[in-house]
Amino acid sequence: MSADIADPPRLPFDRPAVLDIGSLWAELRARHPITPVVTPAGDPAWLVTGYAEAKTLFNDPRLGRSHREPETAARISNSGFNGGPVGEFDAEPAFNARLRRVLVPSFSARRMRRLEDGMQKLADSLLDDLIAAGGDGQVVDLHEHLSLPLPIFVICQLLGVPYSERDYFKDLSERSATMTGDDPFTAIVELLDYAGELAEVKRQDPGLDVITDLVQAQRDDPEFTTAELTQVVAGVLFAGHETTVNRISIGALLLLENPEARRRLVEDPAARPQIVEEILRLAAPENFGLARYAREEITVGEVTIAAGDAVIISTLAGNRDASAFPEPEAFDPARPAAAAHLSFGYGAHYCIGASLARTELRVALTSLFTRLPNLRLAVDAGELRLHTERLTGGLHELPVTW
Repeated sequence: MSADIADPPRLPFDRPAVLDIGSLWAELRARHPITPVVTPAGDPAWLVTGYAEAKTLFNDPRLGRSHREPETAARISNSGFNGGPVGEFDAEPAFNARLRRVLVPSFSARRMRRLEDGMQKLADSLLDDLIAAGGDGQVVDLHEHLSLPLPIFVICQLLGVPYSERDYFKDLSERSATMTGDDPFTAIVELLDYAGELAEVKRQDPGLDVITDLVQAQRDDPEFTTAELTQVVAGVLFAGHETTVNRISIGALLLLENPEARRRLVEDPAARPQIVEEILRLAAPENFGLARYAREEITVGEVTIAAGDAVIISTLAGNRDASAFPEPEAFDPARPAAAAHLSFGYGAHYCIGASLARTELRVALTSLFTRLPNLRLAVDAGELRLHTERLTGGLHELPVTW
């Protein structure tokens, strides 16, 4: 790949604060919205920081997760997830089509509505426990008491995973997402083995859940391999809770910093969807992007991406592009919806679980601030720390009181 800057910066970039992603993203966008960088693993890649360019590449079938020569492909990170190429190069287009055909019905509006009742009851129960733990001005960790257990419960219900096993797969997910040492590779093998065990249980005892849907799809399609099945189960289990956990905590922090939006969330049900969208636009628990490989040569504007090159699409940078979002750093719950944020991707690769994540955020944050209108941070916001060692980022803790 060619470079338009002499010394490409290395990901992940330093970050001033949890709610401040830093100026380097905008500086790189100003030079060129598709620019060379060095991955955390030390290999070259293209970083996409522009909103329009991100939309174009999200919707381009010439980008994928596999690589024609995986042994020569740029490494993205040393994590178990998003570390390098995944899947068979020639089979990937058919696999992606099959996956959406199976999973889109699994995330139907009817199933989401059924989950929402249980979601609200659990949120109420979790807040009961949080309030009891925080009586008499005690400091409690909102991340541990609400942000973490709610999405884990939901993904267990959706996939048909025993809730009693939540600590086990949470540990596997966190270890797999770590970008240092050898343990992430051990953890991803363990997570794939666990996914295979879950699928086998559903072969013997099917239910009304996503893993059963996948098992039945494999039974009906001989080209849907067991390796692909376990990969999908592991991926949905991981992504289905990790990203939402982190966005509930960052969303709570954004609302604590924006009292007018917090008031509207509680008092005006019609305003809630737009407030959730603004949280999704600005909440950036990670400091990275979505990694893909060019299946063939791609030209975007003045940049030509060679076949095989790694491409990292930064949603956090695209979501702060002033060409799409005037005053992009401002939290504006009344922001016109002229441009849709990129937090769920775009086009053919739009996240299947977007509706579920929106519902979880709305239920968790509305319930929280309705029950605890005087909630406040128990530490200075500058003391909060992100998991920079993890691909998915996220807060270490969110200490609050009231």
